[in-house]
Amino acid sequence: MMVLFSQTSQQGMQALLGKCRIFWPVLRCQQLFAVYFNIPNTEKVSYFSFRTSSSTALPVDSKGTDVFPTKKRSEIEYEGETGWDEESKKISEGKLFSSSGAPKKLLVSQVLSRHKFAKVQPPEKPLQAEEWNRLRENFKSPEIFEDVMLNSMVRCNSPIDVAKSLLTSVAKSDGDIGYNLLIKYLALCVQQRKTAEICDVYDIMKMRFKILESGAYNLLIRGLSNSDQWRMALTLLEEVKKVTTPSRTNYESCIKAASRHREMNLACELYHEMLAKDLVPTLDVLQAFFDFSRGMKDAELKKELFGILLYLRENQIYPHRTFMRSIKLWFESIPGENWRGHLTNIKDSGQCPVCNHQLEDSDLTEEEYNNLRERIITDVIHGSDTFRKTSPQEFEAFQTFVEDRLPFDIVIDGLNVSHIRPRKMQCENLFYAVNCLAKENVRLLVLGRKHMLINSSNWKQEIMKEIQNKADFFFAENISEDDAFLLYATLRSGKHCKFVTRDFLRDHKACLSDSLTRHLFRKWQRGHQIVFSPSAEGKHINFLPAFNYDCVVQTTGNTWHIPYKDTFEERYSYQVPRKWLCLQLK
Repeated sequence: MMVLFSQTSQQGMQALLGKCRIFWPVLRCQQLFAVYFNIPNTEKVSYFSFRTSSSTALPVDSKGTDVFPTKKRSEIEYEGETGWDEESKKISEGKLFSSSGAPKKLLVSQVLSRHKFAKVQPPEKPLQAEEWNRLRENFKSPEIFEDVMLNSMVRCNSPIDVAKSLLTSVAKSDGDIGYNLLIKYLALCVQQRKTAEICDVYDIMKMRFKILESGAYNLLIRGLSNSDQWRMALTLLEEVKKVTTPSRTNYESCIKAASRHREMNLACELYHEMLAKDLVPTLDVLQAFFDFSRGMKDAELKKELFGILLYLRENQIYPHRTFMRSIKLWFESIPGENWRGHLTNIKDSGQCPVCNHQLEDSDLTEEEYNNLRERIITDVIHGSDTFRKTSPQEFEAFQTFVEDRLPFDIVIDGLNVSHIRPRKMQCENLFYAVNCLAKENVRLLVLGRKHMLINSSNWKQEIMKEIQNKADFFFAENISEDDAFLLYATLRSGKHCKFVTRDFLRDHKACLSDSLTRHLFRKWQRGHQIVFSPSAEGKHINFLPAFNYDCVVQTTGNTWHIPYKDTFEERYSYQVPRKWLCLQLK
């Protein structure tokens, strides 16, 4: 987003500055210049005095009079947020600004600071201006010294007083603190949850700029939402809406703030607004609803949380263990109800060993299967996208090949499987996979590429000939993508046919035009995709058969069954979990 600033007249600017409260004590509360204001040197203040030992600021008149007291702002500590480390890393690497919103000189300095000066260590204590000047003079690129140093302070989480002392020297030298330095200082304040400083920077920015760029809004909303001034974050969210669609981070910061303060109606309102803007919520914010709703007696809120569970079902989202525990504790805390949760593994038959409930079948009905097959062939395979990845002639040849050999039991994405163990030859991986799957006396179709037929270090032809004795092969052009081939051959073979790939097939789901068909596609995929991964030591490939039951959140009203993953991040997102939370209303 482009940076937009209000070019206030100098006279009006001085009037505003005369009333403002600056976030460090200054001898003259007159000017902290905006980065794009062209102020003549003769009009710049020649001396700034900053106190770095106090976390709250008082503007000081040069004559020792007209001291404006700063109202005290308390700081409140809250639970940590997952996502801040990544954001602070972006800031310390100079990735905060969009290319349209940053001057060319700034972008150059960001690149330099990110690569050339990545290991610069800031001082541990505040320095005097003369000491900073000496460091700057000895620096290889003095023109970006402050930029690099503040990036390092964010990365090292330096004390706020150290950053203040650096900006003191900048103000003394230039009479101006640039926008980019102000933002980096703000990032450090947010990182350390210095509420008073965050509020002060916000006051300055309101005075100096009519509209801020997205990086500043992200930092201010995040910082304020974690403080006792959290309602100011809601005001900022409204400001962002006037210019653009707020980011997911903006919404989630405000949702968490409302949830912490038990204003769940507000949190739910923001959540629905976020979904309406097609912003996908993180598991972190969904978990917050369950954490902060614990023990609350509210029928509408209960309905909202059930809705979140159905959202997980609809989008095939699996909570991690921590999120699952929050769901369990919320159920068990519902006033007037007696829910009990147990962790379990579902039997191969689909029966829950805790409550004996039979989970939903993963199979589609004949009507659903036929409808899905026709829609995939129409929308995905013969859609506008397919022939950018292959040619009509090649796909027609493939269709003839398949029709002459139907039906297959398993269709294998050969190139995908061949990369499963990086230290092995690709042909060895494929040979191992085909051997494992062929033990069941099933008919296999392997989708390959023509380069597999050329003898090389990865494709030994004697091994390839041996594999071809165990399976049918179709070799597409090297530039072709075989997802469409995979879907066509599997669906044409019938409901029993399974497929093997590590791809999640998101693009193909997106090609389907309505939500019902997308839902059927995901259900069909869950029941037909054979999952595989290398063993811990990397010597073998483990194949996990597709489930006979549907691995999604499901409920009967008096029971909920929720599949969950052990960790926050899984190596492959297509893998469905093997562990379940069973919840029963006694």
